[in-house]
Amino acid sequence: MNIGIAQINAVIGDFPGNVKLLLAAYRECLEAGAELVVTPELSLVGYPPRDLVFKSQFVPKCLQALDYLAGEVREVPLLVGYVDHHHPAHPGKPFRNAAAWLENGKIRHRIWKTLLPTYDVFDERRYFEPSDSCEPIVWNGRRIGVTICEDIWTEAHLQRPFYDRDPVAELSAKGIDILLNLSASPFHLGKPLLRRSMIGGIARKVKVPVVYCNSVGANDQLVFDGHSLVTDGNGGISAQFPGFSETVRVVNPFAPAANDTELDTCDAGQLYQALVLGVRDYVTKSGFSSVCLGLSGGIDSALTAAIAADALGPGNVRGLTMPSPYSSRGSVDDSFSLAKNLGIRCDEVPIRNAFEAVKSTMLPVFEGKAEDVTEENMQARLRGLMLMALSNKENHLLLTTGNKSELAVGYCTIYGDMCGGLAVISDLPKVKVYEVSRWINREREIIPWNTIDKPPSAELRPDQKDQDTLPPYEILDAILELYVEHQLSADEIISRGYEETTVRWIQRRVDFNEWKRHQAAPGLRVTSKAFGMGRRMPIVQRFVG
Repeated sequence: MNIGIAQINAVIGDFPGNVKLLLAAYRECLEAGAELVVTPELSLVGYPPRDLVFKSQFVPKCLQALDYLAGEVREVPLLVGYVDHHHPAHPGKPFRNAAAWLENGKIRHRIWKTLLPTYDVFDERRYFEPSDSCEPIVWNGRRIGVTICEDIWTEAHLQRPFYDRDPVAELSAKGIDILLNLSASPFHLGKPLLRRSMIGGIARKVKVPVVYCNSVGANDQLVFDGHSLVTDGNGGISAQFPGFSETVRVVNPFAPAANDTELDTCDAGQLYQALVLGVRDYVTKSGFSSVCLGLSGGIDSALTAAIAADALGPGNVRGLTMPSPYSSRGSVDDSFSLAKNLGIRCDEVPIRNAFEAVKSTMLPVFEGKAEDVTEENMQARLRGLMLMALSNKENHLLLTTGNKSELAVGYCTIYGDMCGGLAVISDLPKVKVYEVSRWINREREIIPWNTIDKPPSAELRPDQKDQDTLPPYEILDAILELYVEHQLSADEIISRGYEETTVRWIQRRVDFNEWKRHQAAPGLRVTSKAFGMGRRMPIVQRFVG
């Protein structure tokens, strides 16, 4: 049985564009001999549509597109994800997360998602009513189990049991020959390997092949990595699709598994590919074609620029280096070296005169007060002003360059270096920034080695170094992972051997700077717990723990 798997990149709410994309993938599968074609979760809609579903014409237009799509499908069925109405006379949420089996011009079957995640970045119970039964589809002498994303996430692969139903077990009890899963599973580091383990385990448990079709592409903060795969009935990997790129392929899940398929790259490489895809889709799906950013000569802006140049092409990336009185000539030179290596344009716009003018203007107000962080922030905000002016004048999307470690503890300036439309590496801890940068340089120097090797500094006062204010990044990042991603208390972290003063300082800084993160540009999620849509902390609160 040859099954076409369409790992495609849908755009949320672009029904005409998504129909075109689906039909192109369907026809490509037909030419390759597919007998059935599977697409990702909500492939007609884009995932996640969030509150768009509440707009009065959103679901009707989705169903109109589904009818058109059905009319283009012939005897080879197409399984497509969409949003359906829940019967208005029945209690519950107004919509269903659904899949349609299209065949010979008609909608032959409708399948509704059973398990609706409401944790981390997911909020499906806000919109959808779950299915109350799981029934196989009988087709061409085979009994086919169809599931949608979360329906296969069993207790062994979740932090805790969330559900009292197991759709895979329900389908297996009714007898199936193969299990299909339409998925929109977002990326974080380690997720592709977790999926391989989970899907192999499911196949061994129910003793049938599993076809897993995952979405690829980025929508807002979420990056979908693809990595669709097929297992045989023993859990062996028959096909492993590449990550971070659209792929259409026909696979026979009943053929012997190759068992030699591996994921396509290392952790640093996956992080880099996820960020490149995230930038490309965020920029282009938002209607921009180019970006600008500040180049400080530091590693964060260098990595951001390298990602942007790969995502959009060097000709669509514009850099500004904006030395202040405290900037070293080496930092300016490193910025130009980076620009040359990447093939991007970089201009030097000094802020010395503007900085002195602002200080002079404020002198009557600040009379008698010593210079402090206020003057440091002036420099960052002047740079933000210059970058926003360039963004406005040339219609670039401005990228911010701060990393997760800095954002966590507030080591960033609101309305300054936080200005912008996308925070590219805001979910990448500083230690990972170095790892990914070294990975980029694995074959030749792209990011200047001097940028990687020199001690990090904001260069906002004489001889300033990050470690004057922050703990060493190896310690900071380890504690932040425990506090932010694993949500351990300060006492629990201290019990693991970390110095108490450091832990409590980090805890206070993370909690105190929630207000600042709420005003930050959206960032691309690449860890298991990012600042953003999956972490909903109150700004005003007094809990310490």
